[in-house]
Amino acid sequence: MKLYLLSLYILLSLTISFEAFAQGGSRVIQFSGIVVGEDSTSGVPGVHIYAPKAGRGTTTNPYGYFSMPVLEGDSLIISAVSYTRQYLTIPKGESENYTVIIELSKDTTYLPELEIFPYPTEELFKEAILALELPNQGDLDNLQRNLDEAMLRKMFANTAMGPSANHNYFVQQQMSAWNNRFQPTSIPLLNPFAWSQFIKSIKRGDLKKKK
Repeated sequence: MKLYLLSLYILLSLTISFEAFAQGGSRVIQFSGIVVGEDSTSGVPGVHIYAPKAGRGTTTNPYGYFSMPVLEGDSLIISAVSYTRQYLTIPKGESENYTVIIELSKDTTYLPELEIFPYPTEELFKEAILALELPNQGDLDNLQRNLDEAMLRKMFANTAMGPSANHNYFVQQQMSAWNNRFQPTSIPLLNPFAWSQFIKSIKRGDLKKKK
């Protein structure tokens, strides 16, 4: 019997408190919606919806959807990284459910120009660059000398064989190789007749006559 009276007392207290809240307080509204970007086609995840006065809030899911209980007249802050912060007030006189679509705009921050030098001053940096010597500097200097335009012209002028003569010489070599393709290659040092002629010329004194 005592348990029954206690339960009845708690129920009456809650009813009286609810009626007093309904008469002088604000109604509880289920606030829900979707937060989208500037393209209005994809949801923005991780957006914070916060009521500073009440100290409660929530965040959007991976699809940009959220849902939370609020009171009539609550001022909400909608914020996300790289987006402009927005403010929203829950209107009064609405139904128990309030659904919205919130579109956020990009917040672009332009940072000032920053120059970074590995030396205290720009003058010291320029001097270090001008005094820099590469590991293969000697090879680069030789290459630069060999590619000198005046030197290349001089080498071309002193060439004994021009393009036309070079072509004729190549054709003659090909013809000679074709004509002698079936003949054995002769080596004078291994030819006994050549040695015989050489010895006879020495005995005749041909070398002395030429002197």
